[in-house]
Amino acid sequence: MFAAVFEDNYRTKGLRRNLVKQIENKGIRDARVLDAINNVPRHYFFDQALLEHAYQDKAFPIGEGQTISQPYTVAFQSELLEVEPGNKILEIGTGSGYQACILLEMGAKVITIEYQKKLYEQTRKVLPKMGYHATFLQGDGSQGVPRHAPFDRIIVTAGAPVVPKPLIEQLKVGGILVIPVGDNERQKMVKVKKIEENKIAKKEYDLFSFVPLKGKHGWGN
Repeated sequence: MFAAVFEDNYRTKGLRRNLVKQIENKGIRDARVLDAINNVPRHYFFDQALLEHAYQDKAFPIGEGQTISQPYTVAFQSELLEVEPGNKILEIGTGSGYQACILLEMGAKVITIEYQKKLYEQTRKVLPKMGYHATFLQGDGSQGVPRHAPFDRIIVTAGAPVVPKPLIEQLKVGGILVIPVGDNERQKMVKVKKIEENKIAKKEYDLFSFVPLKGKHGWGN
């Protein structure tokens, strides 16, 4: 999945600038999100033979039934998160690690948990070689990570049947949770803001298509 050699040259930087323009044309306005997309070499997540796919605005299989998310989807979720430098963010569904890199570029402190052990082992070794340092965990992210809570932000990168209650409980007051909720085919993006300890505000956005969230509060094993 990952490139054998990490090299970012004039061509790949140009392809990335074009990708940023595409995303901006689709409505992403947060300059810090766009800058992060421009800074993260997405082709590092692809075999060199697949370079042409790296800067197309589409998802791509990465093995274990998972995908590297479409760049627009990554940008959309990142924009909804309203990331501030220094935020402690829980990412549920590490996958390739691309979304984590975007959050790190935005100045966040990232704790990321992956259900699939093989992906976890791969990503936790490769991202530091790329210069990105997060806290990598393996397990059931649908239950959150109580020992690291509370979080300023929580992002879920897999489709859930409902908003898991533990995630709201582990969110700081004033914190934001972004999660796709729906069935196994299509999900509405949901933004939850914790107003008070027992009060939330919820807003729904466009339809997306994510791989299923695994675990106790997801679609099982």
